[in-house]
Amino acid sequence: MEKNNSIDDLFRRIAFRDDDLAFKELFFSFYPSLCVFAGRYIFSPETCEDIVQDTFFKLWKNRKTIEITSSFRNFLITTVKNNCTDYLRRESVQQNYVRKQAASSLNDDTPEEIYTVRELEELLRIALEKMPENVRVAFEMSRLKNMSYTQIAQEMAVSPRTVESYISKALTILRVELKDYFLLLLLLYPGFFNN
Repeated sequence: MEKNNSIDDLFRRIAFRDDDLAFKELFFSFYPSLCVFAGRYIFSPETCEDIVQDTFFKLWKNRKTIEITSSFRNFLITTVKNNCTDYLRRESVQQNYVRKQAASSLNDDTPEEIYTVRELEELLRIALEKMPENVRVAFEMSRLKNMSYTQIAQEMAVSPRTVESYISKALTILRVELKDYFLLLLLLYPGFFNN
């Protein structure tokens, strides 16, 4: 019980006085046992060490705002456990993503999918040709060359507001001309229709 009080006292010195010596004492007291504890959840000793170090880093960084409802020892153990769980969850998501990417790369595009994309690109080219030249040029600079409105305005010798108007007009034309392919366009070119 007395040991818990001295640990809680060390934490109070850290929180209220920014006492880095108290922080070092806490770190060296708990670091080895917390690494062993993290090893219950994660098999890599290096990852366990990283998680415990990160826990102490966040403890120091947030020392003024941390609220401890039980003992500081319980707080540390719960925090390390939660950080281990978060790490395992992130790893699982990442592994699922890699698995899906590998599976999708094995399935080559079917001739129908290739045809649809080519057809869409041709329809997009035709829709661009129907636009007034200044609208088309501004749109191509924005979407195909990734130029900012300010850069386009300088290039075209107009105001950025005018460029914004051109882009808006181009998007309206494309939404009408390519309405049947709108969802496919959004999937293939995310951000293409943002004003």
